[in-house]
Amino acid sequence: MSDTMYAALLRGINVGGKKKVPMAELRELLEGLGHGDVRTYVQSGNAVFSAPAERGTEALARQLEQAIETRFGFPVACLVVDGASLRAVVEACPFPAGELEGRQLHVTFLSEQPDPSRFARIDAGAFLPEEFRIGNRVLYLYAPDGLGRSKLAEALYKPAVLKGIDATTRNWNTVVKLVEMTQDQV
Repeated sequence: MSDTMYAALLRGINVGGKKKVPMAELRELLEGLGHGDVRTYVQSGNAVFSAPAERGTEALARQLEQAIETRFGFPVACLVVDGASLRAVVEACPFPAGELEGRQLHVTFLSEQPDPSRFARIDAGAFLPEEFRIGNRVLYLYAPDGLGRSKLAEALYKPAVLKGIDATTRNWNTVVKLVEMTQDQV
């Protein structure tokens, strides 16, 4: 069986000087785990690599989490997504991505599919023009003033809403770049 390209999305590293994971060391770590075609993108914890498809995204994520904790001494939640799934996220976007700036559109990748009832208490109308949609193990967020100023993001990412689900957010430009990076190898 041939190898598949994956993206590893690390949550909460290299933010405010905490949980520092240099990208060169992350590449070295992934190569040490036997992965090929390893590359990183920006400093916020995005890596692509190839691995046998039969390994599965959950097993790859757990392996990477263990390796990071062993090497750097702190836990980091990791989500691993295969290239085809990343492409599907882009294709299923409910917002007009081509008409928006990359900083206005975000995708939150989730470790499992949330029950829509988790979001029932969020009065979506109170946050307009900001909007969100639930996709396949992702949340799409349109925040016209950016994520840092988004009141809807604050409401969506409260522990009561996402309790028990690992989640990490990327802006649209990063998501599109990761799709490109996972399509041009193997």
